[in-house]
Amino acid sequence: MIKKVLIANRGEIALRILRACHEMGIKTVAVHSTADRDLKHVRLADESVCIGPASSIDSYLNIPALISAAEVTDADAIHPGYGFLSENADFAERVESSGFIFIGPTADTIRIMGDKIAAKAAMEKSGVPCVPGSGGAVPDDPEICLKMADDIGYPIIIKATGGGGGRGMRVVYDKSDLLESIVLTKTEAGQAFNNDVVFMEKFLEKPRHIEFQVLSDTHGNAIHLCERDCSMQRRNQKVVEEAPAPGITPEQRKKMGESVAKACVDIGYRGAGTFEFLYENNEFYFIEMNTRLQVEHPVTEMITGVDLVKQQILIASGEALKIKQEDIKPTGHAIECRINAEDSETFVPSPGCVQRFHVPGGFGVRVDSHIYGGYSVPPYYDSMIGKLIVHAENRQGAIQRMRGALSEMVIEGIKTNIPLQRRIMDDTAFVAGGAGIDYLEKKLGL
Repeated sequence: MIKKVLIANRGEIALRILRACHEMGIKTVAVHSTADRDLKHVRLADESVCIGPASSIDSYLNIPALISAAEVTDADAIHPGYGFLSENADFAERVESSGFIFIGPTADTIRIMGDKIAAKAAMEKSGVPCVPGSGGAVPDDPEICLKMADDIGYPIIIKATGGGGGRGMRVVYDKSDLLESIVLTKTEAGQAFNNDVVFMEKFLEKPRHIEFQVLSDTHGNAIHLCERDCSMQRRNQKVVEEAPAPGITPEQRKKMGESVAKACVDIGYRGAGTFEFLYENNEFYFIEMNTRLQVEHPVTEMITGVDLVKQQILIASGEALKIKQEDIKPTGHAIECRINAEDSETFVPSPGCVQRFHVPGGFGVRVDSHIYGGYSVPPYYDSMIGKLIVHAENRQGAIQRMRGALSEMVIEGIKTNIPLQRRIMDDTAFVAGGAGIDYLEKKLGL
């Protein structure tokens, strides 16, 4: 068993990992930038190491500094959390070549699934349904591109193979715009991801975002932990997540769950991961796999009772999964609202001192947050400062519970998106369930 974990992250996810480690009797090492020395997990960790100045490039993305911190503290393993270096194959490789355990998949798996073309090819080989598309990189010949798009059918979406987070994408509705769109997307991709390879797919106009959580060990065992609906998005960033997804039948859940579990075994996956799909007209289409823990993992934990972080650590320690697929029996419904330090109308970030912080409570209410009264939210990182999660017997009960929890939550001194989350919980389309990924942006007039 791993004895000491270095947490290569910050904020609420670092605190989440620390709590799981302490419950397992594992010592923790917190790393932090100069701007983060007052983070809650830094104060609670067994040891802490400053790894650089406020800039992410010089701290949380500084691989030599992270490896050095693990060496000087005699850590056994490194947990990357999400974001930063969590899906960086070079980091995973460097961690393991330096003699530490990387709490995540192998570098080779991260590389395959981080390349959208390679990932799609692997999924097609495994039998996972994919969006009709070019089947590989867009060729240089304009005539072949035009014919390929005609065969797929407009609208088309051009995607950067190394993209992510909603970047490196361009939708084409008319044949006359195709070639220019390919050139522009390639240029942007080269600048943003140092990889200008792009591919094309059929653009689904009103899909939902449905994803399946998986756990897979090094002994050939893999299970799925049901699905989540993450369709409430703004600029391709999730705002509200829930589990299970409204309208997904037990038969669909079983079929797709078995499909992604098989894919894990086929690609030799290790740890926790998420298969993301677009869902339209009762059909699933694979878009990508996140080879890490997701921000929205708590909703899955709430309906299954499985601690995903503990499972990550056990799998990384070499243990076989003790949980069988038949043990996963989802109960009730869970909803998560991301709480961001930003203006709820303009979405401008709102760093500053939290003068007052009151956490809602009661049956079925969970708050994952690193902030506290007197804490100063720095301007250097993502604006998310916490997650409010509720669980109830059914979806309507969960919505009602979330309304109450949001009304109780008090954060003073900075602006937050709590007013927006309240509006979403009262929105007719959200309450009905099944809204598409473009719904929220249209509602907000973006």
